[in-house]
Amino acid sequence: MKKIRVGVAGYGTIGQRLADGVALQGDMELVGVADLAPTLAIRALKEKGMPYKLFLVEGADKSKFDALDIPVSGMFDDLIKNVDIMLDSSPGGVGIKNKELYEKAGVKAVFQGGEKNSVADVFFHGYANYEKGVGKDYLKLTSCNTTGLIRSVDCLDREFGIDRVAITIIRRVADPGDYHRGLTNALQIDKAPSHQAVDLMTIMPHVEATGILVHTPVTHGHIITVVAHGKQKITKEMALAAFQKHPRIRVVSIDEGFLGNASLFKYARDLGNARGDMYEIGLWSDSIVETGDEIMYAINIPQESVTIPETMDAIRAACNMQTTREEGTSVTNKYLKIGKWKAEEQ
Repeated sequence: MKKIRVGVAGYGTIGQRLADGVALQGDMELVGVADLAPTLAIRALKEKGMPYKLFLVEGADKSKFDALDIPVSGMFDDLIKNVDIMLDSSPGGVGIKNKELYEKAGVKAVFQGGEKNSVADVFFHGYANYEKGVGKDYLKLTSCNTTGLIRSVDCLDREFGIDRVAITIIRRVADPGDYHRGLTNALQIDKAPSHQAVDLMTIMPHVEATGILVHTPVTHGHIITVVAHGKQKITKEMALAAFQKHPRIRVVSIDEGFLGNASLFKYARDLGNARGDMYEIGLWSDSIVETGDEIMYAINIPQESVTIPETMDAIRAACNMQTTREEGTSVTNKYLKIGKWKAEEQ
């Protein structure tokens, strides 16, 4: 079987995880990663024995890599011409410039949430609109919050039909290890509607969505509350049963000790997950309540890793590896061992 050759542009918070995700896919080959400077992530890559080949983007100073004995396999163009598809996780605004290089080389690409939607042919989500990405050259992922949010709304929508949602996002202010946001002791509210609500409607145009976002001085995950109106009455029992079946939703409870975002992050570390990552969103069974003819619930978004499975789905769709959401997402789940714990509990 010929493996799909994949490259990663940008070896930062998301790029590291994309590279690891591709490396786990039995039907893909990670050709290499590209970056600008010998960051701590690149230094760690070298200290781990350079499991991935490193390429330098335009503007990189190779002498800085040589001074640290970091092996370099070539330039960005060398990587691009040897792949079938690029995963672009470079800083926002850089991806659109890189697209010119991809187009020139005739290479497909998947862009992360920081780019504008206009960079791609399809604004993509592995569960909600997989088929729209099949065979397309350029796909763009939803943001971390939107990715997890859509998983849960799509889950209910496919079971019962959803026509309206209202969301509140309690948003972490920065990733662990980031300093660029500064030190803060404040909450900040954005203008409504939040972009996540707008993005949900772009992916799922049959659902009316609105939302409020609050920035919080924490780093380990976002929490989103969702109020969903079904086309039929959705009871707590119905919603819980649907969520429990979804491979990328982990139903937890406060009584089990999952008190909040930090509990889920610590649990992922205790499981031995690399970097404390969790591909699934956490959904509190204790939070599912009926309010009139609506259903309400709360989810945790592991912002550094939640988009990785959907990016693998995007590769599968764009490269015609699998042509339906059921096939594509199930193969991704298999290689990333998503939902493994559910099978073990049965």
